[in-house]
Amino acid sequence: MTATAPTRPSFKQRQFEAREDAILDAAHELLATKGYDQTTVDEVAAAVGIAKASLYKHFPSKEVLATAAMKRMIQRALTFIDGLSPSLSADESLRAVLEWALRLRLAGGLPTLPSSNSALVAALTQDEAYVALVTELTGRLGLWVQFGKALGKLRADLPDEVILLSFYARTCDPAIDFLKRGGTMDDETIVQAMLKLFFDGVRRSA
Repeated sequence: MTATAPTRPSFKQRQFEAREDAILDAAHELLATKGYDQTTVDEVAAAVGIAKASLYKHFPSKEVLATAAMKRMIQRALTFIDGLSPSLSADESLRAVLEWALRLRLAGGLPTLPSSNSALVAALTQDEAYVALVTELTGRLGLWVQFGKALGKLRADLPDEVILLSFYARTCDPAIDFLKRGGTMDDETIVQAMLKLFFDGVRRSA
C-alpha cells in the first residue's frame, strides 16, 4: 500500500498563517513594552499594517490575542528548557531559566499580563491549550524544586508553591523597570541582583 503524501497547505492558508504570526509578533512586542492595559487592538493592527477587522478574523478579542501571545511565550520557555544541558543540577537549571527570562524582560521581550482583569483571566483559564502549557511549565520547574530540596540545595522549610510563585514573581517584578529606567545599573547588574535576591531566599544555607 502506497503511503499518501502529506497535503501541502494552500497559498491562501500560508498567507493566513504568516499574517497570524505577524500579529502575534506585534502583540508580543507591545505587551512586553507597554503592558496589557496600555496596549490596544488598534495599535497591534497598525503595527502589522492591517485593518482591525482583518485582525479580528484571527483573534476575535484582545483577551484571545493576549492568550495566544502567552501560549507562544510559554512554548518558547519550554523549548529553552529542552535545550539545557542534562549535566546541570536542579538549582542550576532553575537559575538558567530565571536568568533567560530576566534578560528577555530587560530586552523588552517578555510580556506580562495583569491578574486582576476578569475578562483576561477568564480567557486564559478557559483556553485548554494555555492551561496545558502552564501546567507543563510549572510541572517541570516543580520537579527541579523537589530535586533541589532532596539534594539539600533548596530550603526544605519553604513549600514548593512558595518557591515557584516567587520564581514567577521575579520575572515580572516592577522593580526591574524602575532599575532599568533609573539608568544607574546596567542590565547585567540588574540580572545578577535579581538572581541573588531569589536564590539567597530559597537556597539552603551551607
